[in-house]
Amino acid sequence: MPNGVQIGKVSEQTGLSIDAIRFYEKQRLLDRPPRTEGGFRLFGREDIERIRFIGSVQQLGFSLPEIRELLVLQRDQGESCSHVRELLRGKLRTVREKVRELRALEQQLVKSLRKCEGNLKSKGNCQAEKCPVLKEASGGGPDEN
Repeated sequence: MPNGVQIGKVSEQTGLSIDAIRFYEKQRLLDRPPRTEGGFRLFGREDIERIRFIGSVQQLGFSLPEIRELLVLQRDQGESCSHVRELLRGKLRTVREKVRELRALEQQLVKSLRKCEGNLKSKGNCQAEKCPVLKEASGGGPDEN
């Protein structure tokens, strides 16, 4: 019987779900591990390190194609730090843009909540057609009353 750790134990050691590990294998981010006579996967130390690496960079927001690229860079003996830096810069730009979009969304939600609270304060609870937020969202414009 080959040596190795079964997927449940790998899941415990890495904090990743069994489904995630199987997904990584299916996406060919992992080499196919050997199996027991009963068909259970057996992962070696290098496999577990690779799974941890994949989980870590995925938490940084890297997509599967980007993770593949990082895995190639990790295996290469050439100079890869500048390439990794560019990938990180690109990821940071994307995150900053998403933060800007989320801030704009937050401002819109605050504005809508203020309208809603102001309407409730001045008119009390009202039917849907009088709700300024629903009216504006359906293209009716702000409530003129």
